[in-house]
Amino acid sequence: MFEKVNPSHPDKLADRIAGALVDYAYTKEHDPRIAAEVLLGHGKCHIIAETSVHIPTDVVVAAVYRIAGWHEVDYVEVPQDNHLSENQADGIRCGDNGIFKGMPVTEEQKTLSHIAHIIYGEYESDGKYILDGIRLIICQSNADADELECWYPGAEINPLGDWTGGTNVDTGVTNRKLGSDMADSVTGGGLHGKDLSKADVSVNIYAWLLAQKTGNPVELCCAIGDDTVGGIPYSEIVETARDFICQIGGFEKFAEWGLV
Repeated sequence: MFEKVNPSHPDKLADRIAGALVDYAYTKEHDPRIAAEVLLGHGKCHIIAETSVHIPTDVVVAAVYRIAGWHEVDYVEVPQDNHLSENQADGIRCGDNGIFKGMPVTEEQKTLSHIAHIIYGEYESDGKYILDGIRLIICQSNADADELECWYPGAEINPLGDWTGGTNVDTGVTNRKLGSDMADSVTGGGLHGKDLSKADVSVNIYAWLLAQKTGNPVELCCAIGDDTVGGIPYSEIVETARDFICQIGGFEKFAEWGLV
C-alpha cells in the first residue's frame, strides 16, 4: 500500500519553494547553512529561514510566484544558532541527532510512482494517488475523468467528483508528505529545505541509495557532532548526497518527487 502526491500538491509546493531557497544559498557558498520552513495557502505564504546566506526578499518572492503563483509573502530571515554554527566550524560534521532507515523500493511503489508521473505529464495540477494491491485510487484536479478511466480501467477516479485543488482550497507545509517522498524509508526527519550538513538530508539519501544498491534494509543513527555514521566519514556521506542532488538538478527538483 502506497500513496504518492504530485509536485503541484500544496505540500509539495512548499517543499519546492524551500528547495529553491536552498539552491540559491548554494550559488553563494559551497557549504551554506540553511533551514527553511514554508507555510502557504489561501493567498498567503509565510517563510522562516535560518541561514548563513542572505537571501534578498525579491529572490524569495520570485521563487514563490514562479512555483506557486501569486501569494502575499511574509519572509523572515535569522542567523543559525551559535552552537549549531560552532559545530561546523572545523568542517562538516553531523548537524543533528537522528535515526535513519533505507528500504528497497517495492514493485508496487515503483508502479504507482510511474502512474503519478504519467498523469502529471498530462495534468500539471494538484493530484494524489493510492495503490493498494489491485485497488488504484486517482484523485486528480482539473482532469477529464473519462480520459483517466480509459487510461486506467477499474480505477476509482475522483470519488467525490471533479475538483480544482491547489492552495485556494488547501494549505501546504514543508516536509508533510514524507510517505510520498520516502515510502518505507520514513523515520523522523524531513528531506526538504535544508543544507547537506543536516543528517535529515544527507544520511537519509545515503541510506536510501545503499538500500537500493544492496537490496537490503539499512538502519543508521547519529548524534550531533559525529564525524562518522555507520563507520563512514560524514564528509563522504555528504558528498554522496551532493552528487545525488546535482544529478537530479538541485534541491527544488528533488522536492518535486522525493526519493521514490
